[in-house]
Amino acid sequence: MQVAQPRSFVPDPENGRVLRDAFGMFATGVTIVTAQGPSGCAAITANSFSSVSMNPPLVLWSPARHSSRFALFAEAEHYAIHVLSADQHELAWAVARNGAALQDRRLAQNDHGVPVLEQCLARFDCRRYARHDAGDHAIVLGEVLRATMQQGDPLAFFGGRMARIQYN
Repeated sequence: MQVAQPRSFVPDPENGRVLRDAFGMFATGVTIVTAQGPSGCAAITANSFSSVSMNPPLVLWSPARHSSRFALFAEAEHYAIHVLSADQHELAWAVARNGAALQDRRLAQNDHGVPVLEQCLARFDCRRYARHDAGDHAIVLGEVLRATMQQGDPLAFFGGRMARIQYN
């Protein structure tokens, strides 16, 4: 077996693709964030999600400023973060391509009028706690008002691709 040599570089605008590839070496879960938009359910696929604090219960995610959905999600008072299961990869891609992909679905709403998906591994119903500028993204902190979870295999993102992870 041949061992690859590490590659070091100083990030700059000319090697953004290489930096993106390096970031992609960290496997993450895949989420869909939903909010109530002016014309119904707005949704965005995000892998920039993390727990932050237990007291108060806080999570974060980071929408990209260049996204046409940025303003709606950066300003949303309430939203839901759905941690996807392995069998929801097609849904993740559909939402990644089209923020209105869920508008034709009959979705339940949480206590704050946010459309929510069923059958996710976890759902965090959030109220915006803070937003911070962070380069070409924003860091959106949400206070978790309600959490729902169930067992299942997760959907992961690694190396620029979604992968089904078999947990059992």
